[in-house]
Amino acid sequence: MKRNFVYLLVFALLVISAAEWIGFQTISIGSITISLLPLVFAILITMVLGMKFLRFGFMKKIYSKENVGFASKYLIFIMLPLMARYGADVAPELKEILHVGWVFVIQELGNLGTVLIGLPIALWLGLRREAIGATLGIGREGELAYISEKYTLESKEGRGVLSLYIIGTLFGALFFSIFAPILLDLGFRPEALAMAAGVGSSSMMTGASSTLVARLPEMENTILSYAAASQLLTSFLGTFTMIFLAAPLQQFMYKVIVRGDR
Repeated sequence: MKRNFVYLLVFALLVISAAEWIGFQTISIGSITISLLPLVFAILITMVLGMKFLRFGFMKKIYSKENVGFASKYLIFIMLPLMARYGADVAPELKEILHVGWVFVIQELGNLGTVLIGLPIALWLGLRREAIGATLGIGREGELAYISEKYTLESKEGRGVLSLYIIGTLFGALFFSIFAPILLDLGFRPEALAMAAGVGSSSMMTGASSTLVARLPEMENTILSYAAASQLLTSFLGTFTMIFLAAPLQQFMYKVIVRGDR
C-alpha cells in the first residue's frame, strides 16, 4: 500500500505539472468564448492515460484496482480544505447574500429538474428501475447514500446511481467548465450563473465558478461567494428536497409512465 501511495503521489504531481504548464486556454466559436482551466486538462490527461490500451508499465501500476479504490475512498480528504475555502469565500459577501437569500432557497426547486426531465428521457431510452437511481439527482454523495440505504448498491437502482456518479466524476467538471462561459456569452447574469454552479458537487462548482472568474476577474469575490453559498445551501437543503419532494415525485411519475407504457 505504501508503494501504491508513492506511485499515486508521483502521478498526481506529474498531471498537475502538465496541466499547469498548459495553463488557462480559450477557444472562440463565433461570438462564444469557451474557457478551459488547468483543472479541465488535468481531468482529460487522467482520462486519456486511463484508457486500457495505454495501461502498461508504470501506468498499469497507477491504475491498479488497489490505487483506484484508495483514491475513491480518500477523495473526501482532498475536498475538505476546499469546503473550508468555500466558507471563507461566503463571509466577506454575507450581507449581500442574505439580501437575496430567498433566491437561493427558490433555486433548490431546480433539484427537481432531474426527475421532471431526466426520468421520462431515461425511461424512453429503455431504462427501468435503473432510472430511479440515475435521475433522483445529479448522482453525488447525497443521492448515492440515499439509494444505497434504501435499495443497496447491488440493486438496479444502485447500478443507476453508481453509473451517474462515475459519469459525473469523469465529465461533470469538464462540462461545467465549458457550459458556464457559454451561458455567460448568451447574456446570463454572472451572479445567476455563480448561484447555479452550486449544484452539490465540489468539482463541478469549482469548474464553473473558476471559468467565470477567469472571464470576469473584477467580480471574483461576488462569483466565488455566490457559488460557495449556493453549494453549502444545496448540500443542506438539497437533502430535504430530495427526500420529501424529489423521491415521492419520482415514484409517482415512474408508476404513471411505466403503467402507461404497457
